[in-house]
Amino acid sequence: MENQYFTSDELHVKNRAFLFGDAVKVSFFVRNSRLIMDEECYFFLMASMRKMRMNIPLSYTLEFFQSLFQKDIIDGKGVENGIINFQVFRNSDGITLSKSSISYFYDVEKMDDVLAIHERPLELDLIKEINVNNNLLSNIRVHCPENIYGGIYAQENDLDDVILLNPNKRIARSTSGNLLFLEGNVIKVPKVSEGAYISPLMENFVTFLHKNNLADIQEHEIIAFESQKSEEILMISDEKGIFSVGKIRNKTFTDTRFLEWIESWKKNF
Repeated sequence: MENQYFTSDELHVKNRAFLFGDAVKVSFFVRNSRLIMDEECYFFLMASMRKMRMNIPLSYTLEFFQSLFQKDIIDGKGVENGIINFQVFRNSDGITLSKSSISYFYDVEKMDDVLAIHERPLELDLIKEINVNNNLLSNIRVHCPENIYGGIYAQENDLDDVILLNPNKRIARSTSGNLLFLEGNVIKVPKVSEGAYISPLMENFVTFLHKNNLADIQEHEIIAFESQKSEEILMISDEKGIFSVGKIRNKTFTDTRFLEWIESWKKNF
């Protein structure tokens, strides 16, 4: 994995991502040597930057990003399939922070197929000593120490990830992405107002399921115990990809129907 770094101004401009976590991140997706869902990802990036009161350059058009990734990643590095994790951060060069210029950084996670479920199911558990907020900034990918703490907790307890709760002790998400709970013909998804991420990847998938009448998609307030009632659980991470959940504590889960739906969904790309 090779990192790319660009500045929008002089090299001595302070990187506020490093100093203060003043940055937002959005993923773009490459499949079969072309960008997919690029418009949805672009608009999510613009919305995230507005929420952080960033000074969006006029050059930041959809065509700019299409050209950048095509030239540098798809053609330049020969990446056929992968996730581009694109981070925008604020510099310290303006009269006010909202007028400061911005810079960007990105890296690429190569994989066989960005829309395929990873082969190894995940083992999760709840973490109760910390929780995530459910406000305006909780739904975009900004600096989140809860994710770091949760990731370390998972490693130390031989888990792949942890389920994070909001202050009301309801399920928000994992450290990496959103959770979808299948029970019968109903897929329950935590509401964005519960602390779940806004996810172009997940939104595209659930829209496909809804349009094709494959499942009843319901946004819910989900208490922690409800995860144990599910037949299948899927985790969709814009940053890492798509995973089935195989185990939470002593309960195991299958992935038969989610796997079938994902295979059908992939045919659209």
